Amino acid sequence: MENLIKTRRTQMKLSQDNLAKKCKVSRQTINAIENNKYDPTLSLAFSLAKVLEVTVDELFKNKNSAR
Repeated sequence: MENLIKTRRTQMKLSQDNLAKKCKVSRQTINAIENNKYDPTLSLAFSLAKVLEVTVDELFKNKNSAR
């Protein structure tokens, strides 16, 4: 699974800390998710998608999907 959190976050000019506060998690959690060291809970995935103004499907992509 790869994610576009960092790409979308930088497009929106949000720091990891700002995004973390909006999602009520730590900056370290955001960093770990961006670096594929932690898979967010479903509720956190929806929160991230809402703050980043995309769908969960857009934010998280399966590396092996044939699209």
